[in-house]
Amino acid sequence: MKKFFVLLFFGLTFSINAQQIDYNLKKGYVAEGYDVTEYFNNKTVKGESKFTLTHDNVMYKFASQANLEEFKSNPAKFVPQYGGYCAYAIGAKSEKVDIDPETYEIRDGKLYLFYNSWGINTLTKWNEEGAEELKSKADINWQKIKTKK
Repeated sequence: MKKFFVLLFFGLTFSINAQQIDYNLKKGYVAEGYDVTEYFNNKTVKGESKFTLTHDNVMYKFASQANLEEFKSNPAKFVPQYGGYCAYAIGAKSEKVDIDPETYEIRDGKLYLFYNSWGINTLTKWNEEGAEELKSKADINWQKIKTKK
C-alpha cells in the first residue's frame, strides 16, 4: 500500500510539472522585466530588482511596491497573454517568438505583446491582417503549444 502512494505521489508530481505553461523569460523575467501593471496605464516602464514577485513559478519585476501589490491583488488581469510570447506569431504561425517589451496592445482588458525589430513590427501586421481573427487563431494555437517541452 505504501508503494502505491509513493507511485501516486510521483505520478501526480510529474503530471503537474508536465502541464506547466511555457512563459517567455528572456532576461529572466516575464515581459523582459517590464512592469506589466504599467501597460494598463498606457506606459512601458522597466521594473526594478527590489520589487520582484514570483507568480506561477516565474518572476515579474515592478516599478514600485504599489504596482507589485496591485498585481498580487489580481494577477489574472496583468499576466500577458500566450505566456508573454508574440501574439501575432502565435496566431499566424503557431510559433513562440520573443517580443519587444515596448510593443504591446491592451485588447478587451488583456495584455498582448509583440515582436518589433529589424523593420518588422508584428503589432502593425496584427492590426492590418485582422486582429480579431488572429486573436481567435492564437487562442486555439496557444492551447496546443503552451506547455513546456
